[in-house]
Amino acid sequence: MALSPSRSAAFAILMRVEQGAFADELLHSDRLEKLSRADRALCTEIVMGVLRWRSQLDETIASWAKRNKLDLEVAIALRIGVYQLTHLERVPAHAAVDQTVELVKRAGRRFAAPMVNAVMRKIASSKPRPLQPPDEEASLDQIAAATAHPLWLLERWSAAYGREAVRQIARYDQRVPTPTLRLADAAAESGLQNDGIQLAPGAVVASARRVTAGDVTKTRAFAEGHVYLQDEASQLVGLLVGQGTRILDCCAAPGGKTSIMAERNPSSLVVAAELHPGRARLTRRLVRAYNAVVIAADAEALPLIPIFDRVLADVPCSGTGTLARNPEIKWRLRLEDLSDLHRRQVGILRSALLYLVPGGRLVYSTCSLEQEENEDVVTEVLAGQNDLQLLDCRGELQRLRAEGEIVWDKLDSLLRGKFLRTLPGIHPCDGFFAAILNRQ
Repeated sequence: MALSPSRSAAFAILMRVEQGAFADELLHSDRLEKLSRADRALCTEIVMGVLRWRSQLDETIASWAKRNKLDLEVAIALRIGVYQLTHLERVPAHAAVDQTVELVKRAGRRFAAPMVNAVMRKIASSKPRPLQPPDEEASLDQIAAATAHPLWLLERWSAAYGREAVRQIARYDQRVPTPTLRLADAAAESGLQNDGIQLAPGAVVASARRVTAGDVTKTRAFAEGHVYLQDEASQLVGLLVGQGTRILDCCAAPGGKTSIMAERNPSSLVVAAELHPGRARLTRRLVRAYNAVVIAADAEALPLIPIFDRVLADVPCSGTGTLARNPEIKWRLRLEDLSDLHRRQVGILRSALLYLVPGGRLVYSTCSLEQEENEDVVTEVLAGQNDLQLLDCRGELQRLRAEGEIVWDKLDSLLRGKFLRTLPGIHPCDGFFAAILNRQ
């Protein structure tokens, strides 16, 4: 039997994800260029669906496989097959069964094919369906089961934000996020519309656009760098940096926030640093502003002098605010990882502050929902620093609203104390944290 290109590609990507790669990057890489539009769409649906619902799929498999441990190749093939049976009504059950068996054979696990065939047929006969979304009375255990989230993460979020927020966050994580764009110029919007892309206004940031129909990545504007895929919360952090004459972006890749700062400060110098040379090269290609300079350097040892009146430290983090687009994170992350991330983030923030001149401002940000990576980092760095002041983000948000940059009318919901705090499901975007520090 011929194995469909979409399922073959999905299997290969999911194997790479198990080795530490990120699905979103692989799905937008050259490896899918040879697929037809329909095969590419099915591959994306399978990959992201398997990662979003992995715990539910594994539970279904375990109830029929009756084995303590499956080879990774067999487990991934079964997840692909069971996802089609439970979530894709347009895929005939016999096709899901036959293709799953073929995947196992092609992966060099022919000995497991009879078992996989039997398990898939039993599951298909049982006509499984996903659990219903959790209602307002659902316990954390029920929310975790219904939304395929690790319970330990939900317990942390419940303590920080409340159970109702947890329910909304978890439900948002399981939906396909609406693609959000940042446009480099006004002509880009009309170009997209001419290519059949349907757009809606941004829900938080006025200049953002939400894609309601069409594939932006196939347009000329996207290929020429006039359009960027960037979440609205990420755009908001870029705007929060404000106006400066010399601006430093410490952890710049892939360059979305760098571009915003350079475009909003056209007569200023913007220096963007990125640790990994490959990602620095990618940033150079994506950041087209003439006043931006990209360097490959460690954020904790930058070859610079303290001349910057605006600094952005958008540090590497767990990414728990981005599970809708990066669902693999919830299966990788361990509690002990947060302390390691915290130490790295404290080091980067302390280093970034060395380049800030008196009177300058630094924005510290993450796309994490975890206190260890956010408030705790800021508190530790501020301790004993008499020349540093934590500013209230409310003032900057009010300024952006007055200038027409923000269209979200519930500014209080964007704040947690003095900090910026967006929550998926509460807000129509990723979960971001930001703090503004001022050197007096």
